[in-house]
Amino acid sequence: MQLLRELLSTTGWVDRTRGFARSIRRSTDAGDGLLLVGTPTEEPWHLAAHLDDESRYAGIPTLMPTLVRWNPPPGAPAHLSIGLERIETAGRGETLFVVAPDDPTAALLERLADARKSGATLLTMDRGDDDLASLAHDQLIVPPTGLISASGAPLSSNELRPEPPSTLSSLGRMTEIELIAPGMSFDTVQHLVSAAAGEAPESGATSRGRFKDRLGRMLDSIQGAQPPSDW
Repeated sequence: MQLLRELLSTTGWVDRTRGFARSIRRSTDAGDGLLLVGTPTEEPWHLAAHLDDESRYAGIPTLMPTLVRWNPPPGAPAHLSIGLERIETAGRGETLFVVAPDDPTAALLERLADARKSGATLLTMDRGDDDLASLAHDQLIVPPTGLISASGAPLSSNELRPEPPSTLSSLGRMTEIELIAPGMSFDTVQHLVSAAAGEAPESGATSRGRFKDRLGRMLDSIQGAQPPSDW
């Protein structure tokens, strides 16, 4: 885990996710709610749970998300019974946060377009979907390789080369790709975003230090993490 922390500090992921988290905070601080929606096959349970935790931990009630579901089952608790029709009523002052590790589908895109026309702020975390890019006020792209450069630009696997053996003596035969890609999964980036969203708006070394501590706690909890029972 310490190795992952060191690797993260040399990539663009910390700065990029902090910037995206600032978009979440700006749009929700004076807004009327945060709506979180995924795709038909991937509901963002963990992100909803972590944003809920950050809201409570940091004392930021506007960060508490409303999970919008594709097919809420009959008898589900009230906070887990909110369907896509909620997006149809979204408007000015509300933020729609779309988490799409796969196809967002035409049905969702149509609703999102209508919500944006009604004044809702649209933020997306996805694989680089062009349709979402045309709608989003801010888009966080998580490329399939899980890699981005220090500038935040996606990297493909053929842009990276293994380091000379002498510089990797303590790491055996692992390459840079093998070290970074598994740790920067879509789920890991969601953890980075939620941790940054609850970060105090400080600057300088104090801010960096506190975020590093929060990031460390987040990374320690990634493996085997489960959402709270009420999610």
